[in-house]
Amino acid sequence: MSTAATHAPARAAARLFVHGVVQGVGFRPFVHRLALRCDLAGWVRNASGDVQIHVEGSPDHIAAFVLALRAEAPPLAQIDELRNEACAPGKLATFTILESRREAGRRQPISPDVALCAACEAELFDRHNRRYRYPFITCTDCGPRFTVIDAMPYDRERTSMRAFTQCDTCRREYTTPGDRRYHSETNSCPSCGPKLWLEGPGVSVTDDPIRAAAALLTAGRIVAIRGLGGFHLAVDATDERAVARLRARKDREAKPFAVMVRTLADARRLGVVGESEATLLTSRERPIVLLHKRAAGALARWVAPGLGTVGVMLAYTPLHHLLCDLVRRPLVMTSGNQSEEPIAISNEDAQERLAAIADAFLLHDRDIVARYDDSVVRVAGETTVFLRRARGYAPLPLKLPVASPKPLIAVGPHLKNTFTLVQGNDAYVSQHIGDLENLETLTHWRAAFDAYRRLFRLEPEVAVRDLHPGYMSTRIAGDLGLERIIPVQHHHAHVAAVLAEHGCTRRAIGIAFDGTGYGDDGNVWGAEFFEADLTSYRRVGQLRYARMPGGDLAAREPWRAALGYLALDPDAAHAFTYILDAVHINMRNIALQQMVRRLNAPLASSMGRLFDAAGAVLGVSLDNQFEGQTAMLLESLAGARPAQPLPFPMAATAGGTWILDPLPLLIALGEERARGVAVAELAARFHESIAAGSDQLAARLAADTGLGTVVLSGGCFQNARLLVSLRARLEARGLRVLVPRQLSPNDGAVSYGQAAVAAALLRREEN
Repeated sequence: MSTAATHAPARAAARLFVHGVVQGVGFRPFVHRLALRCDLAGWVRNASGDVQIHVEGSPDHIAAFVLALRAEAPPLAQIDELRNEACAPGKLATFTILESRREAGRRQPISPDVALCAACEAELFDRHNRRYRYPFITCTDCGPRFTVIDAMPYDRERTSMRAFTQCDTCRREYTTPGDRRYHSETNSCPSCGPKLWLEGPGVSVTDDPIRAAAALLTAGRIVAIRGLGGFHLAVDATDERAVARLRARKDREAKPFAVMVRTLADARRLGVVGESEATLLTSRERPIVLLHKRAAGALARWVAPGLGTVGVMLAYTPLHHLLCDLVRRPLVMTSGNQSEEPIAISNEDAQERLAAIADAFLLHDRDIVARYDDSVVRVAGETTVFLRRARGYAPLPLKLPVASPKPLIAVGPHLKNTFTLVQGNDAYVSQHIGDLENLETLTHWRAAFDAYRRLFRLEPEVAVRDLHPGYMSTRIAGDLGLERIIPVQHHHAHVAAVLAEHGCTRRAIGIAFDGTGYGDDGNVWGAEFFEADLTSYRRVGQLRYARMPGGDLAAREPWRAALGYLALDPDAAHAFTYILDAVHINMRNIALQQMVRRLNAPLASSMGRLFDAAGAVLGVSLDNQFEGQTAMLLESLAGARPAQPLPFPMAATAGGTWILDPLPLLIALGEERARGVAVAELAARFHESIAAGSDQLAARLAADTGLGTVVLSGGCFQNARLLVSLRARLEARGLRVLVPRQLSPNDGAVSYGQAAVAAALLRREEN
């Protein structure tokens, strides 16, 4: 054998299978560049279940390639699994991107839409760039994904961008390995991409519809803007009349509006931006972030009336950047719908449903495949709390700690609905759907469900629903025609959602505080202490029951909740004088008769109704103009001021269940108010009373059961004051506290909790 032959470099080959968020994120172009850098031949392609890579070259180069694959992956990529199989080398001399392969029964995560990247933003405002002021600029690192994808694997022909044929220049970018837009499936330019135009009564055709829309906004007009996942209704957030006009037309009396600005500096002028808030505001997800208002801020009073916080988001699409740059003031940017309806997504739907609201429509011709609300978050101490999970986060899957042996669909709750599709350990939680109280939202649910089944190639065999027999979601589960339906109690689902998020399968103490949930005894639950794991629960504590005259009406009229508590001890009337004076005697008598006759006056142990009752006793609110308004007003009044708790006693029943009695707390609030104590001080004391009483009961339960983990869940833990105070008290005792991280404490997490319970039950049955 010759010396040359002896020292000839060895040639090896490897076949790699990459699973995770690796389609629609510039992964194939990255692999191509990396292979060339490592002097490797081969190919890469998208498949239905993963990205597949074949490389040939020296063993050292292949090893370096594999290491860099994880270490240098694109910013939007998320590698969950990388399988490396040795194979025989061929005679490949180049590295290429092959056509995608569709594989039956396989699935993979889909990237959410992400905000405009810095490189595209620079080009957007560069007068010398061919995409200067082009409202659909994008690249492999930014732009729409979920809202344009029809099916996987991710290629242009399976997105709504297939309607736009790339021009020669865009095609050259798309096929040039070193270009930032190499295989960017949404690539386009003013010559070949989507078009924008402005319509409306008295609106003239213009070559610059964005400038014309900006002029309307500065003049106080309302403009409906077609964005990524649907329409926004926009108005000048500093114009009191304009904001009031939007409220009147949208039929949204007091629920706060979100505000959009272009830069972090703009956001700081409106609210207090700490390090955590700044990170969230500037993240690629660009959620709406709740900020504490600045007293000297320029916002109109009607943006968030009566509240100390305001929801702020930074511009996340090129269109938003261009509008904000021209208007140079904060813009209300709220969902394009009538109150309680889903947002409009098509031009025709918007022009029909928003005609009575908007003065003009800024439209485009790129179809929206998936309806997508803005996500909403807040910072509570060291925790980021989701109020709504949608754009930027869905449809990324969450893991389940117990794999389901059968594919299933958890249909979720009645309010703040999401659904969850499950295959094995993967739980695909839908974007926010909304309240299932009208035909439009029901249609939205079914369309989203069909889309998820198609995208993730998943056909459920089991349905999971809430225990409540009358929920629309219960009906949906029945209409699916599946052989098995598993009911899950509402608050068990809340607790299970947090346990599952943390990968916890052991038993824990669960505290679930919300408005209403159907209880095992047929009563309304909503302030529950459980001893629970994923498969079972035992109710070991609760609020004392009180009747809620009017049923669901008590959630809209807080005085009814207060009257229900007063009925427990009529001699306490001296502490309820505000209600007795403010509510007409005929209304009070009707409510009293309902309770006496037990007609539409269910027993409730609800923390949400206790907040309502406290607000009514303090004179903060007699009517909720939107869900949770009284609780939000109380939190704003309480602020961060120190306060001592009021009486909130607990006692055990003969059956061993612990009862927290809120009546002494409400009496103390009323008496202190009558003495002239400031309402803000009493609001703070009310919060600390709830935290202190809950802490004491949790500590007692921990001692009795030997459990050292406490789960906090339910919509009331969107309240930062309550969450931070109770968590600190529990942790000071040495207890481990689990709180929601990737999902909301509210009902948006219920479907995931339902799925976790059902998966664990099905797995237990198999074993």
